[in-house]
Amino acid sequence: MSRTVAVVTLGCARNEVDSEELAGRLAADGWILVDDVEKAEVALVNTCGFIESAKKDSVDALLEANSLKGHGVTRAVVAVGCMAERYGQELAEALPEADAILGFDDYKDISARLQSIVSGNSHTPHVPRDRRSLLPIAPVERAAVRDEEYASKVGAGGTLFRKRLGNAPWAPLKIASGCDRRCSFCAIPYFRGSFVSRRPVEILEEAKWLAANGVSELFLVSENTTSYGKDLGDLRLMETILPEIASIPGIERVRLSYLQPAEMRPSLLQAMISTEKTAPYFDLSFQHTSPTILRAMRRFGDSEKFLHLITQIRALDPEAGIRSNFIVGFPGETQDDFDALAEFITQAQLDAVGIFGYSDEDNTEALSLGNKLEPEVIAQRVESLSSLADEMVSQRAQTRIGQRVRVLIEDAELQEGRAAHQGPEVDGTTSFIGTNFKVGEYVDAVVIESIGADLVAQAE
Repeated sequence: MSRTVAVVTLGCARNEVDSEELAGRLAADGWILVDDVEKAEVALVNTCGFIESAKKDSVDALLEANSLKGHGVTRAVVAVGCMAERYGQELAEALPEADAILGFDDYKDISARLQSIVSGNSHTPHVPRDRRSLLPIAPVERAAVRDEEYASKVGAGGTLFRKRLGNAPWAPLKIASGCDRRCSFCAIPYFRGSFVSRRPVEILEEAKWLAANGVSELFLVSENTTSYGKDLGDLRLMETILPEIASIPGIERVRLSYLQPAEMRPSLLQAMISTEKTAPYFDLSFQHTSPTILRAMRRFGDSEKFLHLITQIRALDPEAGIRSNFIVGFPGETQDDFDALAEFITQAQLDAVGIFGYSDEDNTEALSLGNKLEPEVIAQRVESLSSLADEMVSQRAQTRIGQRVRVLIEDAELQEGRAAHQGPEVDGTTSFIGTNFKVGEYVDAVVIESIGADLVAQAE
């Protein structure tokens, strides 16, 4: 029987990997993947549950898919992903428009789950639990659980369960899952679990598969890339495997993401700068610069330490790309704290900046903190800091005029792509005028103009 499914992905690059794993499992069991939800029997919505705005986007996507039922072939709307895992039964009760809410533990049996739902059977949603309790506390004792999880991700003969859902010349490659940090504003460890590294052989195998399937830029993703290898007994394992990944035939660029400033070490910094084909791109999660607020966030550092790290990076490569995210309006944030953060952004000359207003999140320590700021104060600070950040990012982009860049073309119609300092989807882009480059080409060029965070280049 022909069964069709459309996978809708919201949230981060890690979710994109999960969606492609789900697609691979479904394709292996005979499901036909379609791009258009209106042409699918099942709309499988991979939700994001990180912050309030992301949850709203996920609910909107579920409701939009539900509106198609009864008007075409769509018979079921199913939620998976972080929001589904995080809320489970509660989400099912609040959103009856979804025919089922599936958790992470359902992924290995996703085909059977969807077939049952399409057949009219009801699915009992899971009751959320702290997934950190599923793994040993000591990272080095997680090997058996990790290897068992990997065994469930491959089919007969070791075939990888992953199917590309697009044809972009770049792709995320998950190197680890979960997080051992206890940031007071973040619930990710609660619903994603403790930190678990994938073994190098698994990562290299998937990297080769991606290269064979049209990918030339690998975007290494995890909840905390700087921790990679600690549960494998080698905290410097990333420095070891970077050259191996970069040497894979067909791979032209390797990019790291989600780096913790407090865990950056000289050897990793040096490896990212010196390893051939590794983009000098530093996605550093600063979150704030006030020592008081950072301690309340259960994080480390301050303006001086962060500026020193930036100086170290640019001493090795003045053209390196540096991006970061910041939370404003955290409980107890004073005007002085906010002003100090604004001063840091003025000095740091970052290439990309994300500004987020604090919001209470379930299963986080910050939920119980006092000295909460009024929503209108948070909104005003977000607007003010976002405006400043845009100005500073524009100034940084202007300094790149005259620089040589190597651009990966991603949009043939717009003649647009990304240089090494520009991460996929969330950073600026580099475009050409009057050219006819193809998607997947790498173009050596000189920057001739900047427009906000975006650049215009001329091929050499």
